[in-house]
Amino acid sequence: MSELRASLEKRSNNACELCGSSVDLSIYEVPPHSKGTVNDSVFVCQVCSEQINQNSELDKNHWHCLNESMWSEHDAVKVVSWRMLNRLKTEVWAQDLLEMIYLDDESLKWAAATGENLSEDEKIIHKDSNGVRLENGDNVVLIKDLNVKGGGFTAKRGTAVRRITLDPENATYIEGKVEGQRIVILTQYVKKT
Repeated sequence: MSELRASLEKRSNNACELCGSSVDLSIYEVPPHSKGTVNDSVFVCQVCSEQINQNSELDKNHWHCLNESMWSEHDAVKVVSWRMLNRLKTEVWAQDLLEMIYLDDESLKWAAATGENLSEDEKIIHKDSNGVRLENGDNVVLIKDLNVKGGGFTAKRGTAVRRITLDPENATYIEGKVEGQRIVILTQYVKKT
């Protein structure tokens, strides 16, 4: 068992930190700046994980649990709670909770980095060279040799860039590690894998 999992199990009393379920638990690294530490990860059940990652339809009734998790002492849990409440902000109860939740400035910036609080026409959408939508944590492949300014090397076509981070202010920029260096890449030169 990984050290991270063991720490999260202990912190959460082996239960989902959002809804309290003790079934099918896994680690959710909170984007966009997750480094796989206890401070930027949340222990979640499969139901919460699938809905957070938008792999299944949002069950509004399931998320009434945020009434408790939003008061967590752990910033990562509060950030995920805030994001989910923003997805549900058409619900009166979610609006009420959004007015009550408290995040310090740094946590609020982290929470807002994925644009959950923006309407669809306000969101900055990143797309690869084929027009496929990119998300934080996606893997991409370079479709062209790129000279890395300041890096002293050329990132070759076909190079895989794992766990990208999206620039929240510019739809044409993503970040990722190539040859151990974190670089900025234009979305027009990548293809989602």
